[in-house]
Amino acid sequence: MKDRPYEAPQTADLVEGPANANRWMIVFMVMGFAAMGHFNRVGITVAGDEVFIPKLGISETNMGWVYTAFLIVYTTAMLPAGWLIDRIGSGRALTLYGVTMGTFVVLTGVLGWIVSDPYALLFGLLLIRGLAGICNAPLHPGAAHVVSDTMSPSRRATANGMITSGALVGIACCYPGYGWLMDTLSWQWAFVVGGGALIAYGIIWKVLAADSLPHPQDIKKTKPAFWERVSSLLRQSNLWAITLSYAMYSYFQYLIFYWMGFYFKEVLEVPDVNARWAQFWIMIAMGAGMAIGGRSTDFACESLGRNRGRRVIAITGMGCGAVFGFAAVNVESFVAVTACLSASMAFTGMVEGVFWTTATDIGGRSRGLCGAFMNTGGNVGGLISPVLTPVIAQKLGWQGAIILACAISGVGSLIWLLITVPEPGEDQISA
Repeated sequence: MKDRPYEAPQTADLVEGPANANRWMIVFMVMGFAAMGHFNRVGITVAGDEVFIPKLGISETNMGWVYTAFLIVYTTAMLPAGWLIDRIGSGRALTLYGVTMGTFVVLTGVLGWIVSDPYALLFGLLLIRGLAGICNAPLHPGAAHVVSDTMSPSRRATANGMITSGALVGIACCYPGYGWLMDTLSWQWAFVVGGGALIAYGIIWKVLAADSLPHPQDIKKTKPAFWERVSSLLRQSNLWAITLSYAMYSYFQYLIFYWMGFYFKEVLEVPDVNARWAQFWIMIAMGAGMAIGGRSTDFACESLGRNRGRRVIAITGMGCGAVFGFAAVNVESFVAVTACLSASMAFTGMVEGVFWTTATDIGGRSRGLCGAFMNTGGNVGGLISPVLTPVIAQKLGWQGAIILACAISGVGSLIWLLITVPEPGEDQISA
């Protein structure tokens, strides 16, 4: 079938969105949500590398389970969160996310004032981080839903790229930021301050933006039951393909998120301050790649058509990211390693907007649930990575573990040859 200019799927079940003047303001606010959310989500790894493992007696493997506990619950809650977004609207869902996720971040710090025994601390972290995973589930499918609700079709990948770049800015600032808070206050106060800021931002979002977004109408008449919609979704081979690719992409991405600080400090023996700033620049590079990739995707779709344009961006980004990741473990100097990993994550980040824009196009009226399904697959790859990486490193070394992750991401890029973007106005998932 011939490629046609990109148009939006029909969204007849939604009321008219915000005025043009407010659209970019809403996108920038969601960027802020993504930044603050990931600042608090990844802060646990800074505390893990600098406090929990070396000072409080929690082993590397057990700390990996703390990271994975969050991801297991987060992944399990993803489909219900997507259904909730379609049902109550993305504005309300993101408000709920900010207030509840911020609360559990605060409780992480409070835990440190209550217990000191390593095993009691480990149990508390597993419980609190697991519950935080439920609260975190609406963030990314909700953000993609906001973009689909508010932005013109020719700017949706741009907006999704900007929002995901905001997440990487938050992650980048997390390493020096949480480190500074821990050095200046204490690790407990670092979590209290970070979580409190997220709660405040959730309230600001509610006041300034949430009520201007469209809300579902006539839910009982137009929305089938949760399992009916999931059943329709599971019959779509197109969605399975993009989900598998996102899982392989996420395996590589999450290795960088959760273990790169440890790799710099313990394997390469880089001082803590230098390692923090190396991680900062690597994450900034990935965020820049996401923003550039989103705009490049819209441009490629206009020039080459939806299918060819998105395949070019996805294969180029994930493929080059794998090549530079391989190069990073085959150079010796700290500066060269940092430069190669920065290039790797910049290219890898280019495809984030492609994934989210395509998933919401496939989902149409069920785009919240569809984005959540793809993110579920991504988090299956992501939750395996924090636990499996140190196990592989024991057998192959840390360089071998990173090379394997690069290969997985490279193979994931080729799956895009099987993914077809739906025609304008075509809902692949039943309404």
